Amino acid sequence: MPFTITHQTENELEQVVLMDEETKTSVVVLPACGAMLHAFSFQTGKDSFNIIDNYKSMDEFRNTVYGSHKSSKLSPFVCRIKEGKYQFDNNEFEFANKFQDGSAIHGLLVKKQFEVIKEEATETSASVTMKYDYQKDDAAYPFNYTCEVKYQLGKNNMLTVETTVMNTGKESVPIADGWHPYFTLGAKIDDCELSFQAKQMLEFDEKLIPTGRLISNTKFIKHEKIEDTFLDNCFLLDELNGKPACSLRNPANGLGLLFFAEKQYPYLQIYTPPHRKNIAIENLSAAPDCFNNKMGLIILEPQQSQIFAVSYQVLVP
Repeated sequence: MPFTITHQTENELEQVVLMDEETKTSVVVLPACGAMLHAFSFQTGKDSFNIIDNYKSMDEFRNTVYGSHKSSKLSPFVCRIKEGKYQFDNNEFEFANKFQDGSAIHGLLVKKQFEVIKEEATETSASVTMKYDYQKDDAAYPFNYTCEVKYQLGKNNMLTVETTVMNTGKESVPIADGWHPYFTLGAKIDDCELSFQAKQMLEFDEKLIPTGRLISNTKFIKHEKIEDTFLDNCFLLDELNGKPACSLRNPANGLGLLFFAEKQYPYLQIYTPPHRKNIAIENLSAAPDCFNNKMGLIILEPQQSQIFAVSYQVLVP
């Protein structure tokens, strides 16, 4: 079978491994760690190279995930909620767990244990689907919904991540979806080239909350070196018409990464951490603070569902 699925445990991290046996490209996911992406690796000569910055052990994950949120699933909201407060259906809610700047941040599923509900390996792909049943876990989000995440590794170093959320309760549910992966192509990001299909970005206040204004942006419309550019911004993607939403490449070793976002992910958040060793490129269904500003916010009616999908393709010289 050209594609296989195996299970293994390393440093207490229970892993599901999707493998293209022909090329030795592999994807590793962690159901017990919020269904996060742990590795997307491919062969370069005799060595394997992982483009995902990950946690090396369960202890590291437990102790540091709320600081970096590397590869976290962002659900049922993305990025920040101002002061952790919002109103919905004439009710006011406030999250008790807040980031150091006072905002609620990056959703509620970061440490949740997902259940593997389906695995499939064929001649052309391998996939695993995981599910979490959210049942009013947090008093500030007193709703019921399910989140299913499917990782599918296909030919040509293509990984598709598909998320399906369904309202399993009896009332309407506000929802947004996204990802928070950090990528590395074997060099400091200063030496990498970036491009993305967006001519506008959201204006933020000092706490990274949108003001409601859009700002013209033309930098990185075409590939250019990141150099010392600092980014912690959210961009509104143009109509893609089959083109990659974003491209990252390392001219020194020829490695590249393409991002293909479905229309349900119209926003792109990009963050360059101070250490400059990797870059967070986050596909979002809605803007930060969408529970308040309504930008991209989805309201699911009972038993209604929504699918979000993004694909990553590694280009190997």
